[in-house]
Amino acid sequence: MGSCSSERCRVHEQPAWVHDRRRALGRRIRDLRIHAGHTQEAFVEMTDIDRRTFQRIEAGESDPRYGHLLRIADALGVPLAELVR
Repeated sequence: MGSCSSERCRVHEQPAWVHDRRRALGRRIRDLRIHAGHTQEAFVEMTDIDRRTFQRIEAGESDPRYGHLLRIADALGVPLAELVR
């Protein structure tokens, strides 16, 4: 049960550039948050995003949901397009 067919595994694999851009987005979010003077703890309260989820977003470990990106952009006072550029 724990293994997957090679076809199913390929569906979940993402190219390296996707991982690179996800990490870049996380760094941009972290840099903007710090520049705005927010701690991670205060920021998760502002955005109502689970702390571990937000940590994963900033670390580039997970794909953020659209709603999370909207809340992050709003809390940072930047347009969503600027956040994800």
